[in-house]
Amino acid sequence: MATEIQNRIHEQVTTHPVVLYMKGTPQFPQCGFSAKAVGILNSLDVKELFTVDVLQDAEIRQGIKDYANWPTIPQLYIKGEFIGGSDIMAEMYQSGELKQLLEKQD
Repeated sequence: MATEIQNRIHEQVTTHPVVLYMKGTPQFPQCGFSAKAVGILNSLDVKELFTVDVLQDAEIRQGIKDYANWPTIPQLYIKGEFIGGSDIMAEMYQSGELKQLLEKQD
């Protein structure tokens, strides 16, 4: 079962340019960190954002933590590469690095 979840996550992060695993949806985030992550991506005008609500699937919720070896959610992936959680996103946003990464994926 774990392999099936890992395969599903791998497919999600490699077939969509920008993927955010979060609690809730972009319209109704269910935690402050997810809201912060969505706000950052919205401010950068990300058009092709694919989100996964981990509250809807317990296997994905645990599986994504194992996939990235990262204990918290939200998690951002750009072109299949794990970027980080909301704090890392905020730092990269402030430095301009996140904008550059997102421009490269266009």
